[in-house]
Amino acid sequence: MALRIWRGLEEVDRNFGPCAITIGNFDGVHIGHQEIFRRVVRRAREHGWKPSAMTFDPHPARVVAPERAPRLLSTPQQRCRWMAEAGIEQVLIIPFTPEFSFTTPEEFAARVLVERLGARAVLVGENFRFGRGKGGDAERLRELGARLGFETEIVSGIRFRGHPVSSSEVRRLLGAGEVTLAWRLLGRPYGVAGEVVRGTGTGSRLTVPTLNLLPGEQLVPANGVYVSRTSDLEGGRSWPSVTNVGVRPTFGGDRLTVESHLLVPLVGDPPRRIAVEFLHRLRPEMKFPDAASLRRQILQDAARAASWHRRFECLRGGKPARASLQAL
Repeated sequence: MALRIWRGLEEVDRNFGPCAITIGNFDGVHIGHQEIFRRVVRRAREHGWKPSAMTFDPHPARVVAPERAPRLLSTPQQRCRWMAEAGIEQVLIIPFTPEFSFTTPEEFAARVLVERLGARAVLVGENFRFGRGKGGDAERLRELGARLGFETEIVSGIRFRGHPVSSSEVRRLLGAGEVTLAWRLLGRPYGVAGEVVRGTGTGSRLTVPTLNLLPGEQLVPANGVYVSRTSDLEGGRSWPSVTNVGVRPTFGGDRLTVESHLLVPLVGDPPRRIAVEFLHRLRPEMKFPDAASLRRQILQDAARAASWHRRFECLRGGKPARASLQAL
């Protein structure tokens, strides 16, 4: 069934309910979020309801506390796609405005969940907060549900090897360059996407040619060199690659760039839009005495990245990528 997306309460019609719904930012849609979605789908199918999700754009912190707003792991479009993959059939994206932030917990439960959405069951994480000034929590939602006629299920958080599975933990790991562990918490490699931009030409002349991606608002991992996979968002092509995140200190750079060197020849026209997935960190970004020294290091990095890709493909052996990752 194709995913239906509503962008604002004013778009919602009577066909939205009855539903089982979960509410949250769901940034990155990590394995904890995915478990909640699976529970929503099971609950909905048991009763003939519609498995649904509510999320927000922009992130509420950008409205109520912009100085503390995090760099995001995903766009609303990505979140919707991953929700659909988990079985969610309809998503309501609430434009989070100052006016909406003043909605009380009681108004949210009665007017939004019950009257507009026809909620029969609401599933949230144990740290869920809602309403003006975050005045409502998961237990308050349970109390309101008992009074207003919907069930509330509070889903406990999960951990992976001692790490709490949360969007903030994924951001912390990426900020430390720990992209392989972030991959495990997300259930997929972390990536950034955007337009290919023209570089200075230094790489082609003095080191190795690269596809250069100018990062936007999405979070970028810590400066360094990574084993990566680069994909053509328009042409469906994909290449093993090695990617540098940084400011190019050897050449006196000061602007953050994401530069990917493909490990196989580029056949056909260069891509216009790419996505770069970060698989494993090789080293931090370094300043070299000259371009020749940098080129030698890049070739060593490329050889290590190629070896990593060969090992990964061997470990996969036809198995799902997530299973083979555990052996790395």
